[in-house]
Amino acid sequence: MIGIPVRLKTAVSLVLLGLLTLLAGIGQLTFWAPAETVTASAPGDSKAAPLTVITQDVLTHKGGPRQISIKGDGKFVLAVGRPDDVDAWVGKTAHNSITGVSEDGKSLEVAGTDGEASSPSPAGSDLWVQTENANGQLDYTFTPPASGNWSLLLASDGTKPAPSSVSITFANEATMPWAAPLIVIGAILIVAGAALPFVSKFTRGRGSRPNGPRGGGNAETVPETAGEDTAKETGKEIIGEDAPAEETNKGTNGGPALRISLVAAAVVTALVGGTAASAQAAETPSPSGSATPSGSATASPAGTAGAQNVPVVVDAQLKRILDQVAGAVAAGDAARDASKLAPRVDGTELQVRTQNYKIRSQVATHEARMPVRSSKLLGSVISTQRTWPRTVIALTQGDGNVVPQVLTLVQAWPRENYKLKSTSPLQPGTSFPAIPLGGTAQLAAEDKPGLQYSGTEAMAALGDRLTKADSAFKDKLVEGTNSPYIADVLDYQASTVKSGTNGNFTFTHTPSPTDTAVFRTSDGGAVVVGKLNFDFTSKPKSDGDTLTVDKAAAVLAGGDSTKVGLVQTFSESVAIYIPPAGSTAPMKLVAAVRGLVGASFQ
Repeated sequence: MIGIPVRLKTAVSLVLLGLLTLLAGIGQLTFWAPAETVTASAPGDSKAAPLTVITQDVLTHKGGPRQISIKGDGKFVLAVGRPDDVDAWVGKTAHNSITGVSEDGKSLEVAGTDGEASSPSPAGSDLWVQTENANGQLDYTFTPPASGNWSLLLASDGTKPAPSSVSITFANEATMPWAAPLIVIGAILIVAGAALPFVSKFTRGRGSRPNGPRGGGNAETVPETAGEDTAKETGKEIIGEDAPAEETNKGTNGGPALRISLVAAAVVTALVGGTAASAQAAETPSPSGSATPSGSATASPAGTAGAQNVPVVVDAQLKRILDQVAGAVAAGDAARDASKLAPRVDGTELQVRTQNYKIRSQVATHEARMPVRSSKLLGSVISTQRTWPRTVIALTQGDGNVVPQVLTLVQAWPRENYKLKSTSPLQPGTSFPAIPLGGTAQLAAEDKPGLQYSGTEAMAALGDRLTKADSAFKDKLVEGTNSPYIADVLDYQASTVKSGTNGNFTFTHTPSPTDTAVFRTSDGGAVVVGKLNFDFTSKPKSDGDTLTVDKAAAVLAGGDSTKVGLVQTFSESVAIYIPPAGSTAPMKLVAAVRGLVGASFQ
């Protein structure tokens, strides 16, 4: 009877120990658990600068920030852009860069760069995919607008100090690896303690039988075994009914209990060992050179290989740009005021529309330039060329566009917005070439890797095709069955010569190299957009002969007749498809239009 109190004490001890262990494990998941987030703040002694940059390394730290809190004096702007775009905007301007987080996770690492004391305000720049305006304070949640690397730019107006009070909250990666093992161990100890008295009682009732019968019952005959013979021969005793009762009880009661304890210990050891190994694996840093986190591209300095194959604008960015361009053109067209075009129109299109407004102010029947619309974006050509100038093409249609219109936009340098350089209607019955999704390569105008012709050669071929009815490129550069441009130009030139009995006429179509841009198409070919200068020269055949000047040209030349000659200049905005090398298909004129930009007497 002495063993029962001992077993009860052991059971109670196991239950209490299990409860304590269980509570310790639960505590690590609740009131002892580390905070879900940790906040790092920029030091308050940073030197004031007009710009503050939050780099890609910070935006990917611990999977990215949960929240960015910014405080500044007065109004400021937060802009989201590609790292090379942010660096290009900053340029030589003095700025602070938040480059990382301290090892204890409590401070942001800030590096100051000296430079120019001010910059233009970044608000409204086409470089940014997103912007946030604030006054005094901004709590911002960063979400990558597209795949790839990103940086943030903070500024007031470019002259006042940018906000430097920045706090960034990240997820806390601190864990309690022993929480689960402690809970499991505690539960096992509680179960083992609670079961111990019952197991002992059960095993005591099923102890070892004595070798001989007790009382008057019939004994079951058990044959002798070799083991018994051996024991007798060696003089060893076999435990039987003659063994002391106390020793027999110890053997019968201790065996099963001991086995249960051993099994429980083995289970606990396995669970603890496996959990500890997992915790160790989770805490072991990955070796250098391991893959970058999923969804994050390797950060690279601006202009390096890491910035390649990234489109210069994303879809939402392009739509915003087109809306602003269309708005500026609509305002200029409505007022017939070229000054309203200046913020968003340049080059050929500015020149053509400016002269169109002037002519229409005196010639009511002169046709207006086709309106620019952004309501329906049918397609785009987005370059992956990260240097400047940058060129993008949009295919749009809207009110007043009988056919879709090819818009060519150019950004001259980082701190200037995209401007519309040319427009040309898609030729009837013609489809625009398919362009690779996610951006396409831009080629140098004179290069032709894998192409029938380079962009320069294609533009020269079109110039020759428009000038000569018997051009050598007649069958090498064609237009669609319903496309009228080449045929109309040749017909206009032929009819002018035929009807102008008292004049000599010459026509030239000369490519403008600086306006030529070439982009890869999905089939390995290319599309080239560019401009031709179409000069139409008229001279009297004999002294004293008078030539009548067209009404539109008369407005620009300042007279309706001439005895000395007249030069009219048209700008022709065109797009040509170039097949890949090895193809038997000819080049094709995709879009074209001309506009009178000048007229002068010789």
